[in-house]
Amino acid sequence: MNNKFRLAALVAASSFASGCFSPSADLARGDEAYRIMPSAGASERLVEYRIGVLDTLSVRVFQEPELTFEQISVNSAGTINFPFVGEVVAEGKTPIELSRELEAGLGSRYIRDPQVVVGVVASAAQRVTVDGMVTSPGVYEIAGTTSLVESIARAQGLTNTAVDDEVIIFREIDGERFGAVFNLKAIREGRASDPEVLGGDRIVVGYSAVRGIYQDFLRAAPILNVFTRF
Repeated sequence: MNNKFRLAALVAASSFASGCFSPSADLARGDEAYRIMPSAGASERLVEYRIGVLDTLSVRVFQEPELTFEQISVNSAGTINFPFVGEVVAEGKTPIELSRELEAGLGSRYIRDPQVVVGVVASAAQRVTVDGMVTSPGVYEIAGTTSLVESIARAQGLTNTAVDDEVIIFREIDGERFGAVFNLKAIREGRASDPEVLGGDRIVVGYSAVRGIYQDFLRAAPILNVFTRF
């Protein structure tokens, strides 16, 4: 068997093998994937903002001007220091949850029935990891939320050997790690919704063995003189 037929056989064998196994076979896909990670801007699902490290907060205590602050920074340890309460963990809490904790701290000793309102003045950039067969894999900063298509664009798109119909998003939800598979090709063509991507998500674009072998085949073709006239 000469070289050009050996390469053609290798492409065919790779195509057969790639259909026998999928590393994402056990992950959610289709409607189940969107139940875990809804589309960007889905009206039926409002994601509560969780305070992050280096966020800037405002804290207002009703009728207590000396305990009202237009700006309080969350430090690198994820905490704030508040008068009469001391160090309080802010990272990972919603503004309402932090408000209730400050009310409990103030009300236990100093103020009767305190009313505390915590707001987010500025959100420090969150990060999304885009890995696998993209042009520029890496960690990208986002403000709030983004989408799968936007995240792939930040990584300058897919490579020629990427699998565009099985792109995985990994996310931690309530302490558990979840993964969901999305069809990026269908999303780009408008046949599927673009899922929302949150800070802390990891996007993985898989490698197509068939496309990889085919690219090698095309690169080798001029050397092997495969494309000839008969």
